[in-house]
Amino acid sequence: MPIPIVNSIASWFLKKRFHQIELFLKYPHDVQNELLFSLLKTAKDTEIGKRYDFTSIKSYDDFNSRLPVVNYEIIQPQIERSRQGEQNIFWPSHIKWFAKSSGTTNAKSKFIPVSTDSLEDCHYAASKDLLCMYLNNNPESQLFTGKSLRLGGSKELYKENGTVFGDLSAILIDNMPFWAEFSSTPSSKVSLMSEWETKMQAIVDETINEKVTSLAGVPSWMLVLLNDVLETTGKDNLFDIWPNLEVYFHGGVSFNPYIEQYRVILPKKSFKYYEIYNASEGFFAIQDQNYSGDLLLMLDYGIFYEFIPMNTYGTSEQKVIPLSDVKLNTNYAVIITTNAGLWRYKIGDTIRFVSLKPYRIKVSGRTKHHINAFGEELIIENAEDALKKVCKRTGAEIVDYTAAPIFMQGKEKGAHEWLIEFKKPPESMGYFSELFDNALKSLNSDYEAKRYNNITLNKPKIHQARPNLFYDWLKQNNKLGGQHKVPRLSNTRDYINELISLND
Repeated sequence: MPIPIVNSIASWFLKKRFHQIELFLKYPHDVQNELLFSLLKTAKDTEIGKRYDFTSIKSYDDFNSRLPVVNYEIIQPQIERSRQGEQNIFWPSHIKWFAKSSGTTNAKSKFIPVSTDSLEDCHYAASKDLLCMYLNNNPESQLFTGKSLRLGGSKELYKENGTVFGDLSAILIDNMPFWAEFSSTPSSKVSLMSEWETKMQAIVDETINEKVTSLAGVPSWMLVLLNDVLETTGKDNLFDIWPNLEVYFHGGVSFNPYIEQYRVILPKKSFKYYEIYNASEGFFAIQDQNYSGDLLLMLDYGIFYEFIPMNTYGTSEQKVIPLSDVKLNTNYAVIITTNAGLWRYKIGDTIRFVSLKPYRIKVSGRTKHHINAFGEELIIENAEDALKKVCKRTGAEIVDYTAAPIFMQGKEKGAHEWLIEFKKPPESMGYFSELFDNALKSLNSDYEAKRYNNITLNKPKIHQARPNLFYDWLKQNNKLGGQHKVPRLSNTRDYINELISLND
């Protein structure tokens, strides 16, 4: 199909879709409220709908007071029954697929229900919206003259009891429409290979002769793949291999630690980066503007949003609020109710709003991934902003990192211990450490207060990790590829002790 026709079709779809987007931009609270009651009505005859008498819920306050906020451990028995083939427990339509995720804090696998509604009205709808927004912002795009190099999870799909489970990316690939398969590389056969290292080489072999115009995948693993592509071809940058490459759609982990490395292998200023915010539980937000780090919260994908301010999270003062009550620049834990039967479910992410008209967000971290051993409230966003600043000052490049508290012992003050693997280490680790400490102070007033005159915290202790330490740790724990991530910050020393022992 000639490219002008393809872009015209996309433009038509965009205009049709923008009318719907304008509705939730203009009337966000009405759209969310209507969505909530649509979900309640749809699920009123399910087991959970009868338990909480959905038909008698007449207001958000009813919903808020009646249904508990839950995590995976609480609803696991219901999900296990559903995985055994029992239906109509938490959603009326047939639940066949379960997205398997081990997360980053638990070795135990989670199985997140994926309904036909969530596939069509959330995940696939978001993919189309992302492309449409990109084309609207870049009318001269030649995206459809080539293919998208997608890098998904490494797990195959497994069937049991009439249900199917695997990585979300595997479920999406297995069910995606023919036009998406036609416009993507590698093939589904290679994409769904289970052995990660073999799969990576197969992707390189299959894609280096394709006409690739876009990239899509998690930054950490995509960087490994792209460096393999350069090593295999002997080229200096990716435009020598794919001259029509124009955009990278990324999500899953923060892009901050990797952006300078991408700029080296993608040295055109016109090349664009588009961020997405999705998870096994749903697709939540999309970057809708060129050269922006803000994500538009998508309010009509069958997901009703609630939030818990992090300053009360997990305390007796914890309060859940709807979208209409959020404030700017406050860290919130995200609670979702979805068209796959998750009811007031804590996804474990934290976000903050950078705009309320429209609702735009930044992902700030994980509810379990911060350090607050001494009242310093250090979140991932602080850490990665500080590392980005210091790397720019020192010319260093980072592969991965983790950090944990050094707890007080006797008269000895506490501190933070960091284990950082560098692609390009700084000339002086002492200077790097000093700059990093100062950068954290400038970004986090609680950290600065605890560091004042070493009153509570001593300066950070930074170790340089050996090459491939984090890769080896992930491999050892059977967590290569896909959405698997190194735990960045932790309030315990479990991860860092294990990694330090592997580093020796």
